[in-house]
Amino acid sequence: MNQTTDTTTAATLPPQPITRVRWGDSLITLLGTAHVSAASEAKVRELLATGEYDAVAVELCPSRESALMNPDALAKMDLYQVVRKGQAAMVAASLALGAFQQRMAEQVGIQPGAELKAAVEVARESNTPVLLIDREIGTTLKRVIASIPWWRRINLIGGLLLSLVSREQVSEAEIERLKEGDVLESTFAQFAEEEKSLYEPLVAERDRYMALKLQAELAAEPRVHLLAVVGAGHLAGIAAQLRKSPPGSTEACLADLAELEKLPPPRRWHRLIPWLVVALVFTGFAIGFSRNPDLGWLMVKDWVLINGTLTALGALLAWGHPLTVITGFFASPLTSLNPTIGAGMVTAGVESYLRKPLVADFSRLRQDSTSVKGWWRNRVTRTLLVFIFSTLGSAAGTYIAGFRILDRLAGG
Repeated sequence: MNQTTDTTTAATLPPQPITRVRWGDSLITLLGTAHVSAASEAKVRELLATGEYDAVAVELCPSRESALMNPDALAKMDLYQVVRKGQAAMVAASLALGAFQQRMAEQVGIQPGAELKAAVEVARESNTPVLLIDREIGTTLKRVIASIPWWRRINLIGGLLLSLVSREQVSEAEIERLKEGDVLESTFAQFAEEEKSLYEPLVAERDRYMALKLQAELAAEPRVHLLAVVGAGHLAGIAAQLRKSPPGSTEACLADLAELEKLPPPRRWHRLIPWLVVALVFTGFAIGFSRNPDLGWLMVKDWVLINGTLTALGALLAWGHPLTVITGFFASPLTSLNPTIGAGMVTAGVESYLRKPLVADFSRLRQDSTSVKGWWRNRVTRTLLVFIFSTLGSAAGTYIAGFRILDRLAGG
């Protein structure tokens, strides 16, 4: 298999890296782009104008493609189902990521992913097949979270949320890194203590995934000349993967893709901790009542007041509806004793029922998620905040009330 590399420079724009790889009977032109660069968008349009490509692959998954090409798709989101399926935190994280990237876009004057959008639009206008070769964003985010210790997850998520409060300009160094690398890696790197831990799930795995996806697509339907538009940070990795994997077993290729699409299983001890806490709480109640019924009822009172108050406070901080706050108070002491149902699921469900998001809320979702006031004003993001803050309040209440019960036993 041979590979040649050439770089084409427009008269007034900086050069964009191009690598050509021969894979079987197909020629793949890999165009390395910057996701916030007008030069990259211009280069995409220039190459597609030649008409020499019979397919275009882009660094997008179906979710990101839908968000990029159809911003109004968010209006079709079923918020109740998002909460019920436990996806509220992931949606909130995605919106926070988008908000940070939007701040960068406002500084450089171009929307992130403009070159990918141009590739899809131009290809479809000429009836050229478009191949989505990136891994689903939700899978990537979950694998990122699973790759770092729990205490660093707090820093990562906390930094992401604090970025919504900050009105500081994104530094030139950060923008340049975004131009040279991958949009997801560069964004997450702002909030990570150790960037190296992000490289495997954000870059290396996706290099391999996109190369395998190209191979699977070409094995299913060979192309004479395919253009792949990918971030410059992925160019070398994808090319190396293609060179290492000549045409061969389609089954092996699909098996490797399936492995990279697997969601990280929850650690066994993570699943056991909530049940262990419940067991300890019930044991504490049993010991308390066996010693003195008054002590037992005092411990129950502590459990209800501490757990319910902190959960209600969380819903209140999110500006939840008064009935949502009340529901959180009464639901949390019960849901905390049943790890299969979270207090946040109950409060967010009530909030979304009492204050059903309007069409206007969905239409302003991307804009509102870029500011702190917008998160509390928009009914969609406010429901997500109700879920997050109620969940945090319930978790804090469970452990504080648990230690209070132990203290009662020790003093009793």
